[in-house]
Amino acid sequence: MAVDLLLGLQWGDEGKGKIVDVLTSNYDIIARFQGGPNAGHTLEFDGIKHVLRTIPSGIFHEDSINIIGNGVVIDPVVFVQELDGLDQFDIDYKKNLKLSRKAHLILPTHRLLDAASETSKGKAKIGSTLKGIGPTYMDKTGRNGIRLGDLEMKGWKDKYRALANKHEALISFHDVDIQYNLPELEEEFFAAVERLKELDFIDSEEFLQKAQKNGKTILAEGAQGSLLDIDFGTYPFVTSSNTTAAGACTGLGVSPRQIGEVFGIFKAYTTRVGSGPFPTELFDEVGGKMAKVGHEFGAVTGRPRRCGWLDLVALKYTCQVNGVSQLMMMKGDVLSGFDELKVCTAYKYNGEEIYHLPYNIESDKLEPVYTTLPCWKEDLTQMQSADQFPKELNNYIDFLEKELEIPIKVVSVGPDRKQTIHR
Repeated sequence: MAVDLLLGLQWGDEGKGKIVDVLTSNYDIIARFQGGPNAGHTLEFDGIKHVLRTIPSGIFHEDSINIIGNGVVIDPVVFVQELDGLDQFDIDYKKNLKLSRKAHLILPTHRLLDAASETSKGKAKIGSTLKGIGPTYMDKTGRNGIRLGDLEMKGWKDKYRALANKHEALISFHDVDIQYNLPELEEEFFAAVERLKELDFIDSEEFLQKAQKNGKTILAEGAQGSLLDIDFGTYPFVTSSNTTAAGACTGLGVSPRQIGEVFGIFKAYTTRVGSGPFPTELFDEVGGKMAKVGHEFGAVTGRPRRCGWLDLVALKYTCQVNGVSQLMMMKGDVLSGFDELKVCTAYKYNGEEIYHLPYNIESDKLEPVYTTLPCWKEDLTQMQSADQFPKELNNYIDFLEKELEIPIKVVSVGPDRKQTIHR
């Protein structure tokens, strides 16, 4: 059986958690393949909002197996907090949650090092969430990291101590005033590790190979968004992992030949958290309305999101990089009632009109070129099927499909899993 992928196509926060929850009933296995606890996947059903940071979004379906792949970095403390949050819903995660032995651990000193590094940059900050993710991936590529499988080995605490000592030396190198109590942080960390060891550690690539041979259906769930990819995103304002389709192969041990459908998730407009270029960003009351109506605040960090019109140049780019086969448009309901809609269809770049994402999209080099479309006035949140859509919404969808040359199969008209319309 092929492995299907679900990816965010913008700067994250597209609504991937909701769509994974909607699709889970079609799959036996949901697998996270990259990222760490800076990603918050929000699901809403039965009047309750759930935010998952590391655990796959299929955890609320008792018949699905949820795997955290080798490409993920795990903070034991945050992970245990997630488990505690699931306990109130009587979810048997010891049965249906499995962790790759090759996944790397975020240590307390990784978080401290992240804070020291970001503070030392002053105005040049990249907008890190300070969760220790960047330093953990640095140790991974530097071949210093501690993996989940190390917890099953004797002497792993000696390895921990050597790495933590190295981190403290690096923290002092940054010459910033970072106050911390490491023994206190370590007490919480080691207690969380013991909880973690109660779960099922697996050789995830072998597990998934066997599942495929046995005809199991698998959905790989990405975190963040494609424009935050370490290679193909708006570097250096990116995350530390590959958020694109290629990351699913390296983050799970899946062959590229085994990839099936690639579901691309995007908002009907664009948002971004933290620093970095954003060509279609709005600084007026229109952007403020998007933020207010769309409740645009980070699910994990609580940081306000910057808002702007849909950028089709960037969206075409991420569709191409990922090989997207189906699109899913989120938050269509947020745009109801605007005077008009604008879509960026080209850039003016160094005096020339271009239709691709260039190396540098800083605002002083680039100006968005917009196409204006009429907006719908109707409230979409109560609609049950696509034949109820207003003409203007159908025109908007048709315009996007023609430009992107990919079908938009799903339109979300509200946060609840029931507010999901299949076309």
